[in-house]
Amino acid sequence: MTNSEIKVWDILVRIFHWGLVSSFALAWITAENWEDMHIWAGFAAAALIGFRLFWGLVGPKYARFTQFVRGPKATKKYARAIVRGQEPRYIGHNPLGGLMVLALLAGLSLTAWTGWLITLPAYKKSGWVEGFHEIMAGFMLTMVVIHIVGVVYASLRHKENLARAMVTGKKQSAGPDDVA
Repeated sequence: MTNSEIKVWDILVRIFHWGLVSSFALAWITAENWEDMHIWAGFAAAALIGFRLFWGLVGPKYARFTQFVRGPKATKKYARAIVRGQEPRYIGHNPLGGLMVLALLAGLSLTAWTGWLITLPAYKKSGWVEGFHEIMAGFMLTMVVIHIVGVVYASLRHKENLARAMVTGKKQSAGPDDVA
């Protein structure tokens, strides 16, 4: 790590992130042909989400929800600043990134929960649960694409590779106009 870089995301946040990416991708790929693998990928996603909820309460600074979850007013203000091309750089997640984290956690939780329901005898043949599970999976794929677009936009806008930062845990140190 150079003097111009700081550690932002700890190893557990990064393992969680890439583990969730992997479990969602595996669940998506195995949905039609490998039911056991699909179910285990869903269980892995649920376990990872459970861990992240815990780590968001007790983890280090940039892992905590209190660091990056902002209220509606701050989030709207940030969105308006993006439209004007005047949004500040955040060391952790920006307000829209924080909202996306919550949306992804909630959506994947609901997807995993409905998938688990399908494994129970009472819901095994329930068409509405399976249909809702499939709708949620499609919605989550859309959310993932929006997330990736946001990461690419912020990376280009602030001249930093956010995907690399989620691998290394390091970002450029805060400048005078950045939000730490």
